[in-house]
Amino acid sequence: MVDHLIAFATSHYLLVGAFVVLLALLIAHEVSRGGRSLSTGELTALVNKDQAVVVDLRPVKDFAAGHIVGALNIPQDKLIARIAELEKHKAKTIILVDAQGQHSGGHARELMKSGFTAAKLSGGISSWRADNLPLVK
Repeated sequence: MVDHLIAFATSHYLLVGAFVVLLALLIAHEVSRGGRSLSTGELTALVNKDQAVVVDLRPVKDFAAGHIVGALNIPQDKLIARIAELEKHKAKTIILVDAQGQHSGGHARELMKSGFTAAKLSGGISSWRADNLPLVK
């Protein structure tokens, strides 16, 4: 199997090279798309130093079932309409949290366009749960 892969790569080096370049561009685009991606430890450190505010983008029902201590709940479909509520936190990093970390990047980009410092929790609330960190109801 590996022999076939090597044979293909050597005989189609331009095709393989184009694939590698496109893959690198896709990865770079996804990384730059929504600001910094934070681990659960980085989020905790920023919040403990009072340098960040957590905004949970999940629906109210999911937020009520369990959320990070001190998090504000602004459902993702209402974030832009309620951006004025975040003005008092503009000096801090706004850390966006969603269910699995898939949607918060685009919203972080919108906040950065509005002059906020924004980041997202890598893996969303799922990574928080996976690290056995506490949730409040």
